[in-house]
Amino acid sequence: MAAGAGALPAAAARLGRAVAAAPEARLESVRALAGLFREEQPREMAEESVFRDLLEILMSASSEIEQADKDCCELVDRDTCLLLIAECFRCLRNACVECAKNQHVMRNLGLISTSVHLIKLLHGIQIKEELLLTALRCSLQFLGNIAAGNGDSQNSIWKCAFPDLFLTCLAYSDEKIVAYCCMVLFTCLNSEKVRELLYPGNLTVALQVLKVYKEQLESEWSVTLLELIMEKVSEKNTVTSEEMNLFMRHADFLAGSFKEKCEAVLKLTSAADAEDEEALVTIRLLDVLCEMTSNNGQLEHLQALPGLLETAIDTLRLTHLAGKQAVNIFTATHTMTGQEEISHPAVGFKSHLIRLIGNLCYKNKENQDKVYELDGIPLILDNCSIDDNNPFVNQWAVYAIRNLTEQNERNQELIAQMEEKGLADNSALESMGLEIEKRDDKLIVRSVRKKPS
Repeated sequence: MAAGAGALPAAAARLGRAVAAAPEARLESVRALAGLFREEQPREMAEESVFRDLLEILMSASSEIEQADKDCCELVDRDTCLLLIAECFRCLRNACVECAKNQHVMRNLGLISTSVHLIKLLHGIQIKEELLLTALRCSLQFLGNIAAGNGDSQNSIWKCAFPDLFLTCLAYSDEKIVAYCCMVLFTCLNSEKVRELLYPGNLTVALQVLKVYKEQLESEWSVTLLELIMEKVSEKNTVTSEEMNLFMRHADFLAGSFKEKCEAVLKLTSAADAEDEEALVTIRLLDVLCEMTSNNGQLEHLQALPGLLETAIDTLRLTHLAGKQAVNIFTATHTMTGQEEISHPAVGFKSHLIRLIGNLCYKNKENQDKVYELDGIPLILDNCSIDDNNPFVNQWAVYAIRNLTEQNERNQELIAQMEEKGLADNSALESMGLEIEKRDDKLIVRSVRKKPS
């Protein structure tokens, strides 16, 4: 028998005696148990009485905090109380690591609901010192561990904590508390909870995670959250008008995030940074914006957002230039050299930039003219050849050019002049279903129907 397992009965008995003892005695016995539960064998051998005693201590601490709040007075021996809460949660956290038996026992005793209640009480204590932060961190780590691989615990946490607790902890000033809160949130998610998360009124939680990302770049959860938003936005037939209105209200936030972080994608020119978190979020933000601008209900609002079109053109120019200066993921290629390139997260990025530009110019004269002024038309034409790093780039370039030239003679004339001077490939224009025509001493671009093959 392992030393830890042999010491467990004595430590458990000591805890039982200490429940009604002074706070210092309780603290010492809980701390000893927390150390034992770092090992697998003592965890598996733990009796329900141990967790019942820990529950009683936490409920007693909750009562003390509530009474102090009710009487509008300072919590008696506050530091010891916070230390004891932290050690209880540390003990529970350690005891349910990869231990389904303990997870079920704790949940059935009501430790999840008690913990969520206590976290809310701790948040109400108007101090920002290390002891309080430690108690909150350990409490969230416990929720994360009891939820890991346990659907019943995940459902219980979601029922008790969503959305209020998540909103509270995501807005906390401590980075670890925010990160642990994200861990709990994403551990609990399944397809049903995703629908609830992205339902009108609840999307605030998702957007709060994105806000956290903007402030804490090491947060790993924003990519997953953007995947969920992307999935929801793409469900055009199932998204209600109420949900669409909600997405529109937050379009400014998503577009603003993209504008702030777009240049991060240039890190992907280095193979060593192929999994850079900031760059991955930029890619997914672009995907979300492409989907949102593909929906007529949201397009007009996004077309009017200041700076979004300019950002897309500037980013296309930067990535295009980066691909010409050195061989990297932004370099046009006609032959895949290996699986690494195929699976690179930036594959298709330039295609999607051109798609976004095309969407923003759809039946919008102001944006058409803006692309002209920013020299975006030659840039798009320079990206219209087949590129294995950007599947469908030719098709999206066709789409963008058609949207840019529709009822816009100046843009038509520019392309015609480029073709006449050899700056635009006539075969590329023909592949787009466009041809140059001279009319009243002006060269214009007109659309032609292709003959069926």
